[in-house]
Amino acid sequence: MTNASPLAPQGAASKTHRHAPSDRFAADSPAAIKGAVPASAGVGFKPGHLIAILDDPGSVGFLEVHAENYMGDGGPPHRTLERVRRDFPLSLHGVCMSIGGPRPLDEDHLARFAALCDRYEPGLISEHLAWSTHEDMFLNDLLPLPYTAATLDHVCDHVDRMQEVTGRRMLLENPATYVLFDNSTMSETDFLAAIVARTGCGLLLDVNNVFVSATNHGYSARDYLAAFPLTHVGEIHLAGHTEQEDDEGALLLIDSHDRPVADPVWTLYEEVIARTGPIPTLVEWDSDLPEWPVLRAEAESANAILRRHARSAPKVRHAAPA
Repeated sequence: MTNASPLAPQGAASKTHRHAPSDRFAADSPAAIKGAVPASAGVGFKPGHLIAILDDPGSVGFLEVHAENYMGDGGPPHRTLERVRRDFPLSLHGVCMSIGGPRPLDEDHLARFAALCDRYEPGLISEHLAWSTHEDMFLNDLLPLPYTAATLDHVCDHVDRMQEVTGRRMLLENPATYVLFDNSTMSETDFLAAIVARTGCGLLLDVNNVFVSATNHGYSARDYLAAFPLTHVGEIHLAGHTEQEDDEGALLLIDSHDRPVADPVWTLYEEVIARTGPIPTLVEWDSDLPEWPVLRAEAESANAILRRHARSAPKVRHAAPA
């Protein structure tokens, strides 16, 4: 795929950034212990699966919800979430914080996210290495950003602010990308490692995003994962993707979350778990939802891999999430 025209974030040039204490959000903090997420398979919670999940509580280790679906003060969404929270650890996943955007974070949105953390005590919180706002508009896409020193400063400022307001270590997710930037000065894995070093955050490794991006841009997914800072991964995402063609007839993968996890993604996932040992793993399925037994079977496939590698000591010691 051809590179996009440069689109650097607005703002000041690179500056000296304060280092966050690496143990500020230690894994043994009260917030981490109360809602601890096990190193097993979970699923993205959808209200249509509520009855089936309550009737089959041992089928998944945790549930993940999108924070933006619960930012109202009450009503049926919160009654439903309160019900499942009694039985399941929770991972809270944001999709609209615009961590990669050039402007300061929306403080109202951040306050609502923090209020959800206080209300439901999730064991994990996460957001995307992407931007999704322009002035006062929320966009429907998680858009990519150039990996430069100036962008790094913006992202680190935003990660610091999110962790300060929530009082928790956040996990930052690697994106699925469809364009590259000519003005990037570092690789995505180096960029993520620099964010971790400067902010003390953790990482959310989306294995499907790795496969999608690698296929779209013509590089090796295994090489990418070999360079990924696995020691800081606190959660893994798996999902399905769709195949399309770009304007030149070349294969283009879309991170669609609307079908089972593809075999090559399962292979990459097992290779990661063989290196790290078990890590909380989420199966995402956000549209064209299947019946509960189909989603449960995807989670069980992940659990089978986690069990297979639980008895062997990992070569990479990953950091416990907080």
